[in-house]
Amino acid sequence: MAVMAKFRDLAPAFIITVGVLFVLFMIISDSNVLEAIGGRSQNVGSVNGKNISYQEYNNYVDQMMERSKQMGQEISPENMDQFRDQIWDQLVTLKLSDELLSKYGVIVTDQEVRDMIVGDNPPDFLKSNFIDSLGRFNKEAYLGAIFDKRNAQILVQAEELVRQQLLNQKLQNILNASVTVSEGEMRRKFIEQNVKMSAEYVLVDINAYPDNKVSVSDDEMKEYYNEHPEKFRQDEMRKVNYVLFPLGASKGDSQAVKQTLTQVLEKALADTNFKSYIDIYSETPYSKDTVEITDLPKDLSANPGNIQVNKIYGPLENGTGMALVKVLGVAKSQNTYVRASHILVASTGDDAKDLAEANKLYDELTKGANFAEYAKKYSKDPGSAANGGDLGWFGKGMMVKEFEDACFNGPVGQVQKPVKTSYGYHIIKVLGKSDNRYVVERLTQSIKPSSTTQDEVFAKASDFSYLSEKNGFMNEAKVSNYMVQESAPFDKNAFAVPGIGYNKNVISFAFDNGVNSVSAPFKIPQGYVVVRVAEELKEGVKKFDDVKAEIKTALIRDKKMEIAKKAIDNVKAKTGGDLSKANSIDGNARFGTTTDFTISGNIPGLGLDYAFSQEAYKAKEGVITGPVKGMRGYYLLKVTSKTAFDNAAYQAQRNTLRDQILSEKRSTLFSQFFQTIKENGDIEDARYKFFGRN
Repeated sequence: MAVMAKFRDLAPAFIITVGVLFVLFMIISDSNVLEAIGGRSQNVGSVNGKNISYQEYNNYVDQMMERSKQMGQEISPENMDQFRDQIWDQLVTLKLSDELLSKYGVIVTDQEVRDMIVGDNPPDFLKSNFIDSLGRFNKEAYLGAIFDKRNAQILVQAEELVRQQLLNQKLQNILNASVTVSEGEMRRKFIEQNVKMSAEYVLVDINAYPDNKVSVSDDEMKEYYNEHPEKFRQDEMRKVNYVLFPLGASKGDSQAVKQTLTQVLEKALADTNFKSYIDIYSETPYSKDTVEITDLPKDLSANPGNIQVNKIYGPLENGTGMALVKVLGVAKSQNTYVRASHILVASTGDDAKDLAEANKLYDELTKGANFAEYAKKYSKDPGSAANGGDLGWFGKGMMVKEFEDACFNGPVGQVQKPVKTSYGYHIIKVLGKSDNRYVVERLTQSIKPSSTTQDEVFAKASDFSYLSEKNGFMNEAKVSNYMVQESAPFDKNAFAVPGIGYNKNVISFAFDNGVNSVSAPFKIPQGYVVVRVAEELKEGVKKFDDVKAEIKTALIRDKKMEIAKKAIDNVKAKTGGDLSKANSIDGNARFGTTTDFTISGNIPGLGLDYAFSQEAYKAKEGVITGPVKGMRGYYLLKVTSKTAFDNAAYQAQRNTLRDQILSEKRSTLFSQFFQTIKENGDIEDARYKFFGRN
């Protein structure tokens, strides 16, 4: 009683204290105070000092997802990371646009918005629902919907979108005002597209000279490295160690699907309408298909002689899931298929030794050794060895000829003598032959990781992350027997992390944290990954050892170019003006002809090579020009015809060319302008703190 009395005495003070704390929390939760005292920031990033909150960003993502859905483009979970990144980029661009609009004093009035909506040519996204089957716009119905009070909220959203479009258009107009097109640019574009040439040529291709015929010393590589530092500059980069926690369906997930299909099968066997069960339970729509034996589930096709018409089989493993299959009929196919097993004795270069080993295995198999067990133990074809040598069903044209002939001509059930192919010696046992096709109905369900499985994998990754921070990443990986992998260096603007794949969150984490920092789990298509920042690489010239292989490749190419240059010089000196003699002078020189190519287009027989086409345009007809250094080696060329500049055609196309160049310039200017602003802006992306798991 005394205790209760004391509580009653303290109650007013307790209520006041809790009330004050509640109000204080409400105040500081909407400010930066929590962050200052160690709480988690509610901002996913900032643009030039202006914060972007989690709520603002997430709302924008939801809006864009809904818009994509309305356009029939559902965003799959696998593509969610890329979608979020696209939306982030749009939001950053929007924030930067707002700054520029404010800077230039660009505004859009309410009247401009109204004029756009009710004018003669409303925005496509508004009028698209009022276009009839003949493509005519029903403006009366459109205006009726616009002024319907029931659509007031939709109209408010539409007005905001139109306002944004008008603002962007005005900003683009400001930028476009600086774009001009000169007469020279139009003439060059016309020439590039319209002047056609034909030519004879000789090519000495550097690929005719093997790399191992060219030697490069360490001193040469170091000299090249010292003379070309600009080629080896790098931006600030990072390396990460990572442990991957794969996300796949568990045995429990497989069992759950199998149990579901078993229950469906029990119902379907007592009913005559299998289609109704497909409509309810199948993940793929109903269809009646005529398929080859290669398209049947493995367990069903294993014994085709036992397949019965009007019987439902299953549950059967079917690629990424399971299926119930009802066979409605059997018909003859135009193709014959075989099912075979083999044991491969891989070629070692010593044919006699390989054949002796194959004959030894063949003798033991003919005396009763188990073929499947021998395939698992001795076959050098890992794909089929795991299945006891079984290759499944296959048709003609699927295997190398010697192997195919042995399978299609050999008897069923008998071990054949070793057959030689380019892969080595094969000991073959044909398991079956069939020329049947099957009419089937299929009820399918995929086997996917359940939410329970995903939670278990995520918990495993989270535990490793937590323990790694306490005990060290490498130590904990060793204790837990996890494989640690290391990425190649990547910069802040990388599209993907080498080894991990597309994930901007990992990139942001690596650049926002120091060496040895360990991340929380990040969701990637393969599952979850925990990363540790392994190394910070400063901006500057890469280390010699890191680019040694790259330098060697460049020097080998340069030396092969020098060899090709000497060869083409020799050919030119000895042809006497007849390029067709080139191959008789040097076996690596190839003579050819090409017709009707332009400066900017593809060259028949050679592909794109602007050095060749540019020199051809400048060359005089009938005169050997070169050597010309191209993409693949050195050329000699003789222009045999060239169309003259057609001034009348140019004048007719002039305006079109101007508009084309203007459009290209404006498009490039706008994208480059914003790319430059982004590169020079203070943009912080901290989304990885919020979106690592999903």
